[in-house]
Amino acid sequence: MNTLSYRTQSANSDSIKRDWYLVDAEHMTLGRMSSEIAKILRGKHKAYFTPHVDCGDYVIVINAEKVKLTGNKVTDKKYVSYTGYPGGQRVKTPQQLLASKPHSVVERSVRGMLPKNRLGRAMFKKLFVYAGPDHPHNAQKPKSLKF
Repeated sequence: MNTLSYRTQSANSDSIKRDWYLVDAEHMTLGRMSSEIAKILRGKHKAYFTPHVDCGDYVIVINAEKVKLTGNKVTDKKYVSYTGYPGGQRVKTPQQLLASKPHSVVERSVRGMLPKNRLGRAMFKKLFVYAGPDHPHNAQKPKSLKF
């Protein structure tokens, strides 16, 4: 009797091939862009995606200060942080955060869509966000990504 044994292949650190992608955030909606970036960082776009292995690619985001938020989120949404001291709760709106640290808005959005464990922290390290159009990763020859 001829039995074919097809087995699902799991990815490991030796079999993963990582690419570099470039995303221009100008005129893009924050949430829709962030979900696509999170998918690439996790590796869900690859045929050999394995949930317990970091098989994602590197992503470079430029023009983070020109990202759009729909509705009244620019003024109504709140980013809350806590210093650890009594009375140390700090609240900022996206408008204030885009003025001071424009890369932080994109980073917080993508980080919230990744797993909340050491694997998610490793995936987040492959994200590079820049406020302007310039980035220092030209040597990696990133592929342009359109959503």
